[in-house]
Amino acid sequence: MIERIHLNILREVDRKGSLTSAAKALHLTQPALSHAIKKLEHQLDLILWKKDGRNIRLTQAGNYLLSAANRLLPQLERTDQILAQFASGDKGELLIGMECHPCYQWMLQVVEVFLKHWPGVDIDVKQKFQFGGMAALFSHDIDILVTPDPLLKEGVSFIPVFDYQQVLAVSEQSVLAAKEYLQPQDLMAEILLSYPVETERLDIFSQFLSPAKCQPKKHKKMESTDIMLQMVAANRGVAAMPKWLIDEYAKKLSIKSVQLGQQGIAKTIYLGIRDGEMTNLHNQSFLQLAKSI
Repeated sequence: MIERIHLNILREVDRKGSLTSAAKALHLTQPALSHAIKKLEHQLDLILWKKDGRNIRLTQAGNYLLSAANRLLPQLERTDQILAQFASGDKGELLIGMECHPCYQWMLQVVEVFLKHWPGVDIDVKQKFQFGGMAALFSHDIDILVTPDPLLKEGVSFIPVFDYQQVLAVSEQSVLAAKEYLQPQDLMAEILLSYPVETERLDIFSQFLSPAKCQPKKHKKMESTDIMLQMVAANRGVAAMPKWLIDEYAKKLSIKSVQLGQQGIAKTIYLGIRDGEMTNLHNQSFLQLAKSI
């Protein structure tokens, strides 16, 4: 039946005005071109063109097929172009899962540069507080998992991309602001603000308070980083956050960071990627940019 080559032949014959020129444009011999059309005519039981000396005159059926060729071929050529972009990595979508909620501001910097590098690639971010990152990675709901707490499992590699220190955000009016570093007991009279995730997943508990068998006066969960740090600035609570994030907010809010413990709490952001997709161009580019930001 009708194949793409038939459409190309009719379009080139119309453009060039002769079989010889059309054959040359299509990198075919003239006999091969004529044979292709004769075979199609035999299958359709139709005459598509008639020779008038050196000229070619299309029949009504031939003109109809030429009209279809002029309509369909640009669409097919555009499809070829898009598929080639997918193959080369110039087009597509990158799905990111976030388990590091205060790290969102850092990730936005990576996304901004990535989008400039890959104008044909879209990014979507999943950032739910009850988000199951590993399950989403294994079920292919996301391509990359951003997390400070990698769960080592076969089939996924976690690559460190950014080191930071987890500190306590306090108001400049707070008595804690004068301390060089904090002891767990210092938080027993404080309202601790945190994101609404399980307590055992919060570093301020697992690496600081719980080992010392200490608890804050009150633990209040909030979703918004902006509101949380506004509360801290008003001296109505304290919050454990990355130092770089608190330093950024300290430019506009009356807050400061205080180290947690004499040794501090060192953290790292990791990117989790399925082992079979480590060579994916988009994944590689995002990983390289994350390391450079």
